[in-house]
Amino acid sequence: MLDPLFDYIQRYGKQLLSEAEKERIRRIMLPKRLRRKQYFLEEGKVCTYTGFIVRGATRQFSVDEQGNEHILQLAIENWWITDRDSYMNRTPSKYFIEAWEDTELLLMPRERLDELLEIPAIKGMFWQMSENNHIASQKRLDDTISLPAIKRYEHFEQLYPEIVQRFPAHQIASYLGIARETLSRARSRSLR
Repeated sequence: MLDPLFDYIQRYGKQLLSEAEKERIRRIMLPKRLRRKQYFLEEGKVCTYTGFIVRGATRQFSVDEQGNEHILQLAIENWWITDRDSYMNRTPSKYFIEAWEDTELLLMPRERLDELLEIPAIKGMFWQMSENNHIASQKRLDDTISLPAIKRYEHFEQLYPEIVQRFPAHQIASYLGIARETLSRARSRSLR
């Protein structure tokens, strides 16, 4: 179960892990299974883990005063899930993280984070993930303010075809900040 994580760490940390480092990671990371619709995190709770998805899919969302969901993240295998603010600052979360499919995770406990960061490949991985996350957030914001809805969907579909296949249209529309009807038109157009 840990091989995908080791591959990920080495790819993004740009260093090989020694057997001793792998064993240290094995002792710290905790396996977790979530059934479809089971929560990894609920609003108001402190996020004490970050999870690496080995198998399955999750979604992170908030719920407004009218009960409408607003999708912040859709995640699949080899992605990390967490509420970074809650995890790092130990504050109550504004978000829910829910398994969209039956999901297997490896959990990194917050109280053991410093111990893991002593491993150079993990430190490098976190640096690269932070950079990638910042760049992706900047691109998403730029797309939101500068591209029409149909172009936003087409761009998303090109970057994340597997997410488009695994999540329903209304969740992708929420993630992109577009109306369901607009997403339907964009999908019809891309099929032609």
